[in-house]
Amino acid sequence: MQAFQVPRERNILLKHIGGISQIAGARRYRLSDGACAGVEAVEIRTGSGFTFTVLPGRGMDIAWAEYRGIPLSFLSQTGVTAPQYYDSGGSGWLRSFFGGLLTTCGLLNVGPPCEGHGLHGRISNTAAENVCVSDGWDEDGYTVTVSGRLREASMFGENLTLTRTITAKLGESRFTLEDTVENHAFTPSPLMLLYHFNLGYPLLDEGCELVCQSNVTPRDETAAKGVREYAKVDAPRAGRPEEVFFHDMQAGEVSLVNRKLGLTAYLRYNPRELPCFTQWKQLGEGEYVLGLEPGSCNPVSQTRSREDGTLDILQAGEKRCFHIEFGVMEGPP
Repeated sequence: MQAFQVPRERNILLKHIGGISQIAGARRYRLSDGACAGVEAVEIRTGSGFTFTVLPGRGMDIAWAEYRGIPLSFLSQTGVTAPQYYDSGGSGWLRSFFGGLLTTCGLLNVGPPCEGHGLHGRISNTAAENVCVSDGWDEDGYTVTVSGRLREASMFGENLTLTRTITAKLGESRFTLEDTVENHAFTPSPLMLLYHFNLGYPLLDEGCELVCQSNVTPRDETAAKGVREYAKVDAPRAGRPEEVFFHDMQAGEVSLVNRKLGLTAYLRYNPRELPCFTQWKQLGEGEYVLGLEPGSCNPVSQTRSREDGTLDILQAGEKRCFHIEFGVMEGPP
């Protein structure tokens, strides 16, 4: 059966349907069962077979994603949890790490716990305010947009906001993400930000290959043992430890190619905005995921970043913008 290609021309498409929601659009709802109860969600369909779910109730992150019925993202054992279940102590973050296509890490710490900051920070466990879901026709076709603002603030402490806008277009199998981080305080603040994209089965499977142009450095001795095969994906194996690699990217693009499915998932970003890239290779049984993680920093903690002189500082009143594109295509990149 030949794959359906949605017409992008307004006058042609609307002759065939009663309303655009028959083909594409945004569906806004709240999760209602168990630990996810109350989390606001927005499901976006582009009409190409590409569907993904944004969670304004969980850091404007993205949980489920599919292409023509094929799941793309990893979902952990915890499932989606509401912000009230966040455990900020030590590695308690892992108890609410649902994975999903995207988990945002930061804004004050990325990496191990330190100086009162938990693992990977708290922004992913923050509910968004000023959430807006809009869709409609413009000169570029039919566009769906979800936006919201996340606040990380403390009395006598930081006052940061992250405003996120996610945009998808009719007939395309991709979305763009634009973040603006602003320091509303009257004093400088550390800024650590990492985009934890998590690809899972069946997109991630034995025989897949990571494609990028980079110089690779293993994080530790465990990763050093597998550095020659950092780009290869094996079958799940019991007890396999995680391997983490730091990439010095020559270009802001990385792809995962699955030749069995004939699919390629990709990330594109601006290396000037996000100069660091981390690969998280976790191929254990039940914990089978490849993390592709562009960031403003490496995940080494605020303390270590300060000590080695790499800690980024956002001045009072300063704004910083970040742009990422995620997509999936048929065939090789």
